[in-house]
Amino acid sequence: MDNEKNSIVLFNDKQIRRVWNEEKEDWFFSVIDVIAILTESANPRKYWSVLKTRLKQEGSQLATNCSQLKMKSNDGKYYLTDVGDTKSILRLIQSIPSPKAEPFKLWLAKVGNERIDELADPQKAIDRALKTYLKKGYSKEWVNQRLKTIEVRKELTDEWDTRGVEEGMEYAILTNEITKAWAGMSTKEYKNFKDLKKENLRDNMSNLELVLNMLAEATTTEISKNKMPETFEENKKVAREGGEVAGNTRKEIEQKTGKKVISNEDRFSLEDKKKLKHSKKLNLKN
Repeated sequence: MDNEKNSIVLFNDKQIRRVWNEEKEDWFFSVIDVIAILTESANPRKYWSVLKTRLKQEGSQLATNCSQLKMKSNDGKYYLTDVGDTKSILRLIQSIPSPKAEPFKLWLAKVGNERIDELADPQKAIDRALKTYLKKGYSKEWVNQRLKTIEVRKELTDEWDTRGVEEGMEYAILTNEITKAWAGMSTKEYKNFKDLKKENLRDNMSNLELVLNMLAEATTTEISKNKMPETFEENKKVAREGGEVAGNTRKEIEQKTGKKVISNEDRFSLEDKKKLKHSKKLNLKN
């Protein structure tokens, strides 16, 4: 059921309802289900009501940030229930004094410490990324290619910053222009084609897809340096031009090989996924 918009995810054999939000591209989880698992309360709704009051008194925005969505209940009907996105649920876990929440709290502390260390020494971030990809089962050749895409992307965003492009929405719009020009589909269509949700699109590209995406972004950078666009519309035009170079290359490759470059075939076998799932459990315990 994981690929459905309304689905159930398991934690220690307990069910947590969730809903996928297409616009925000994030999962929203049932707050009551999370509380029921972590507290084993006989009345998780009452527990959440009391906790919300305490959080508001402490000035926390957590209760305010939780919205309501319709979710399927035990009687088969859909009712409005409080939900939170991934960030809100992690914050909720921190607020619950439960032994079952302790592994998550330790993990959050570990992640926070790693990020602080990486700010002082960016090389640690690169080393961590390398180890993470290898643990997930990617080949060293693919990982080297993926790390190169990060360098190329950074050069592009630095160029955009020079041209006055704002990080966030404007970066996303220009990236979408590049993707449409080389891949023949928008970023969202690309992710849907590969049946991705929260997963990173580039992490699910083949070596050839990564190369073409790099070509598109590197070309966009060079064209921008040459033309020095002054407006956002001019930057969009440059983005399309850069993407078209890689798009023409893609079409030529497909013509020569008789195969589509962009594939929605799963990178990992069922056995690979089992190993990855096992490694995640070990990481949580450590």
